[in-house]
Amino acid sequence: MVEKSKLDEEKEGKTVDPSHYHAFVDADHASCQDTRRSTSDSLQFLGDRLISWSSKRKKSAAISSTKAEYIALFGFCAQILWMRSQLTEYGLEFNKIPMYCDNKNVIALCCNNVQHSRSKHIDIRYHFINEHVENGMIELYFVNTKYQLADIFTKALGRERIEFLINKLGMRSFTPETLKQLTDEVDEYW
Repeated sequence: MVEKSKLDEEKEGKTVDPSHYHAFVDADHASCQDTRRSTSDSLQFLGDRLISWSSKRKKSAAISSTKAEYIALFGFCAQILWMRSQLTEYGLEFNKIPMYCDNKNVIALCCNNVQHSRSKHIDIRYHFINEHVENGMIELYFVNTKYQLADIFTKALGRERIEFLINKLGMRSFTPETLKQLTDEVDEYW
């Protein structure tokens, strides 16, 4: 008898599409005013549910936005492959995992294994992602910045944009009054 996957339904009873594992990856360029280092971030979804996210300040400064995003793709490709191995333990198999990026130059660099004059300075270890694009494990797609969900971690945004992204991430934004009410309800329970 085949055991039912624990990821088939969420608590509201809505069916989770386990065949649609995907990620959004983004990086800013030299946003730290003191060190000029970049911040890179990733959001990972199973179906339409956010299952993992990360935002990291890089250890060294990148000399271009392309290099900053390329390094971000490298790091999060490894993270996505690790998550894939974890989900495999639940009986879910994934090939051709879509990663969405808002930099066409980075996508071109990952999909064309030719050494370009503008990318010679990029350390060979970061070309790890090229192998996974070539073998079909990862697929890179361009996403317009307007729909880049990972932007929530990389830059200062206006209220309207933050509310749009919070909604797309399946999160909620609480007012101070709502938080106070929830705290009072918890206090009454205990």
